[in-house]
Amino acid sequence: MSKMTVDEDERRARQEAHWLVREFGAEAPLYAAMKAEKAIEQKDFGRCARWKRVLEILADEPPVELRRGVSAR
Repeated sequence: MSKMTVDEDERRARQEAHWLVREFGAEAPLYAAMKAEKAIEQKDFGRCARWKRVLEILADEPPVELRRGVSAR
């Protein structure tokens, strides 16, 4: 996997995490887990990996930082 693809995957996962927090607040991890489960059921393991990364982002960053768009790493 190229560095550009990895960067794009990370950007997309962070974008999904921000959207979930805006839409669902504290319940954002629940919705991300449901999306990951659906991807597993459909045997779409690439999409499942992205949702797993979204869950990691949600666990690592306080919701206030996600709402502000702070993603300095």
